[in-house]
Formats: sequence, C-alpha cells, structure tokens
Amino acid sequence: MLSAESAAVVRATLPAVSGALDEITARFYGAMFRERPELLDGMFNRGNQASGAQRRALAASIAGFAAALLQHPDTRPDALLARIAHKHAAVGVTDDQYTIVHKYLFGAIVEVLGDTVTPEVAAAWDEVYWLMAGALIAQEARLYQGAGVEPGRVWRRWTVVERRVETPDVVSLLLRPADGRPAPRARAGQYVSVRARMADGVLQARQYSLSADPGGDVRRITVKRVTGTDGAPDGEVSTLLHDHVRVGDGLTLSAPFGDIVLDAPQDAATPLVLISAGIGCTPMTSVLAHLAATASPRPVLVLHADRSPAAHALRAETRALTGRLRDARAVFWYERPGPAEPTARVGLMDLDDVELPDGATVFLCGPLPFMRDLRGQLLAAGVPARRIRYEVFGPDQWLPAPAAA
Repeated sequence: MLSAESAAVVRATLPAVSGALDEITARFYGAMFRERPELLDGMFNRGNQASGAQRRALAASIAGFAAALLQHPDTRPDALLARIAHKHAAVGVTDDQYTIVHKYLFGAIVEVLGDTVTPEVAAAWDEVYWLMAGALIAQEARLYQGAGVEPGRVWRRWTVVERRVETPDVVSLLLRPADGRPAPRARAGQYVSVRARMADGVLQARQYSLSADPGGDVRRITVKRVTGTDGAPDGEVSTLLHDHVRVGDGLTLSAPFGDIVLDAPQDAATPLVLISAGIGCTPMTSVLAHLAATASPRPVLVLHADRSPAAHALRAETRALTGRLRDARAVFWYERPGPAEPTARVGLMDLDDVELPDGATVFLCGPLPFMRDLRGQLLAAGVPARRIRYEVFGPDQWLPAPAAA
C-alpha cells in the first residue's frame, strides 16, 4: 500500500518521471554494467540490451506499477508483476540483486532529473520501488519453493537425445536430465531458460517454451532461428542451438516457469481458445499435447496464423493432436496458402467469421503487433479482458492496462 503522502508526490511527478524513463533506464543499465559487468554473464540478454527492448520493458513496468498504485492505493498490483517474477525466476534472480538495481536506478533518476528530485520526491519513488521489489521478491520466493529449488539455483544439465528439423528455420530438441534423476515437475504452457557460453566466453540465457506434453522425463523445446534485421545481429543462442548442438550434447536448462498454464481441475469444462502466430505455436502445442494425453473432454478451438504451411512449425502435430481430442477443431490462416492445407484461410487472422465459444479462456502468443490486434478483436467480440491471457517471448513491452470487463 502506497502512503497518502507518497501517492500525492508520485501523482504530481509521474508525468515527468514517465517522460524521462527511457533515458533513465538507458543510463541505469549503462552505469550498472560498467561497474558490475558480471551481471551480463548469464543474467541479461545482450541482444535485448542492444536493441533497447529491455530498457523499454523496465520503463513500462515501473510506470505501469506506479499508475496501478495510484489507481488502487489500498492494494498491491501483484498481478501486473506475475509475468516478470516468472522471467526473473527462470534466470535465477535473487533478493540481493534488487539492492544493486536500486543503487544504479536511483542514481540514474537523480542524474537525469537533477534538482527536480527533492528529498520528498526521492522518498516517494523509493517507496514505489520497494513496494514493487517486495512484491517481486515474495512472488519469486514462492516460485522457487514451488519448483523445489533454492533461490537462484535453478540450473541443471540435460542431454540432447533427439533433434528434429521442423522447418528451414525451426528445430526441436528433445532432452533428458544428464544426472539420471527425474525431471522437475512442469506444466503445459511453461518455458525453460537455456544458458550457453558464447564464443567470447560470456554466458547468455534465453527462454524457450516447452513444446510437448511435459509429463515424463523427456522435455522438448522448439527453437526458431532469430535472424537479425535492420542492422540488428542474429540471435546468439538460437544460432548456437541450430548450428552447433547435436544429439549427445549437453545443455544447461533452468527449472520450468511461466504463468500461462491450464486452469485448476475444477475449470476443466471451460472452453479453451488457443490463438498463435509463428513460433508462438509452441506453448499451444504443449497445452494440446497435455490435453490429448489426459483425454480431456474440454472444448478446444485452435487458431493459428503463419506465412505458409511450410513455415508453420508443428503443423501436422497440431492437426493430429486436435484430432485426438473429443471436442476440438483447428483453423489456420496463411499469407501464402498451399495444397498441404486446402481448408486454410488466406491472409491475416480475422475473427469476424469465427464462432468463439461462450465463457472461453483464451491463450494468446505471437509477435506483439499480432497480439495487440487479436486482443482488440477479442474484446470487440465480447470476450472479457480477464479471460485473455498472453505470453510474450522476450521482455514484456506490452503490459496492457486492465480493462473493466
């Protein structure tokens, strides 16, 4: 709960702080990595740092959290931070790192805003920061406990037991724990971090959805090669996994995390709509595989958009899994259709002619522009915002404000 005194100061200064957050976060990361370069080793994504994606995501989360505190001063907006907590747990963030972030973040605030940061302003935003940090620390502690790992100690060695080329730019890797012990418990729709050492010796971690039913001791990730555009470099970890990792090789994986998972058993009769585009199909395939493995009677509607049938990773598997379910159907959209999917629709996904089941829970995953568009279509179709759940690959720069519905 934000104190009344701090709320008044934050409300008065939020426009100025929000307007400067991009510069503040740029200076924050610059100063922190100059003095603490070890934090780049396995903790922060160099690609997202170079593109500014991480900076924009941090700015959005701070502004969004502060605005939520002002809108509902008697409650702590933990739900806004659930996705961030899972991302943090997946790379082993620990409590002490929040003190490090606080030092450099507030140093950057003072540097950018100067005399505007009076002791009262500093105290108010300090309160916002520690409310946000406290909420994340509490959530991450519960996540570590639920995963059966000590805080920050999330890593384990796995062995690649099978490699499948799904499309020209997508490969699946099947993995088994290298130590022979049982695999950690995972839920369909979750992801793991893969941590690998780059050619220059720096560790980098990336998150990949589990793309098959997570039951048993074999897990599968399905990785799209990230090709740099507009001068951006190719993805470091995806390139390594595509070009160098083969059967018998070892990989370091985190425990599974992620909050876009199936509902509690008592909600098993609720219709489910799985909407994806491109490599966003991977968590949806995991959910489908789990439903098929458990012979679920749940009504399921699968909607996917892609460039073409040949570019659609796990396409045949998605069709097969849908066919195994008692009450499920799939609709595909392709910009370049082909004979492999004669019933597919042409162009971008459009829900105007799709009959959405009443009371459905919707899972949404794909590029950000796609998800923004589809969320708008779903809201226009009468789906309440609280029933639309989304997964973002990479830093969450969306954080849509909760709707009243």
